[in-house]
Order: sequence, then C-alpha cells, then structure tokens
Amino acid sequence: MSINLARRALFRRKEQDNAVRLPWLKADLDFTDKCTRCGDCQTACPEQIIVLGDGGFPEIDFSVSECSFCKECVNHCKEDLFDLTQTQAWPNKAVVSNSCLNIGSVYCRSCAESCESEALAFNFTTTTFVSPDVVLADCNGCGACVSSCPVNAITVSANR
Repeated sequence: MSINLARRALFRRKEQDNAVRLPWLKADLDFTDKCTRCGDCQTACPEQIIVLGDGGFPEIDFSVSECSFCKECVNHCKEDLFDLTQTQAWPNKAVVSNSCLNIGSVYCRSCAESCESEALAFNFTTTTFVSPDVVLADCNGCGACVSSCPVNAITVSANR
C-alpha cells in the first residue's frame, strides 16, 4: 500500500502563504502552532479587520478597512506571539494589479488619496493614465488603499 503524501498534508496546520497575519508578530514564529484561535484579537480590533481564516486562525481582511496599528490585538492576546520592539509592524506592502482603472484609461486616484504615508505615486512621464507605483520604503502595509479601490486592484501581501 502506498501513502499519498499530498493527502497527509491536509492534516497539517500550516498557514497559507497569502494570509496576512496580525501586526508585530515575532519573526520566525510558527503562528499556527502558537495561536490558540481564542478570538480575543478579533473581538478587540476596533476596525474589525481581523477575521477567522483557514482553520479558524486570525488574519487581516483589508476589504473592510485599514489597520490603524492601535495594538489592541496585541494587548488582548494571552499568548507570547508579539514583539513590539520591531521597527515595523509587519513586512506587508501594497501590490497593484493590472486591473487598476488607470491602466484602462479611467481616471482614478482613490488609493493615493487614502494613503496617509503617500506610498502610492503616479509617474506621468509618457501618458495621463498610469497605475500607481508603490514606494516600498514609505508603505507601512496598513491597507487603506485596498478598501478604497473601486475595482479591488490592490492587495497587501508579505514582502519578505
């Protein structure tokens, strides 16, 4: 009898590559092994952007709102998951897809107008309609641009 390793992987608790986890998590933390899935972070989030994802583990949903980095999720967590000494809350950055309205010659600046850190730049060198460039050094990954985009052309993902 042969063992199908792909089926066995189904039972392992490993986080998805595309799941945006909570801010200030310790570097090299195996989140799915340490998080108890109690829901305290979700309840504490004033922006209500923490949702239960795969396996009941908390993840961030920027389609609702942005992260204000208020630290309520950290303050209400009973587990030792966070490191507030880090200079950045997380390595997440905005990514703009080809479905941006400006690529289709429709004027839109919603993302840039919602970006407090001014991390989205429109470079009008050859045409009036260009998608924004994400200035990675200025992007804090807050997700304000995600919920303001009318066509869901922006995502936030780990930039490791």
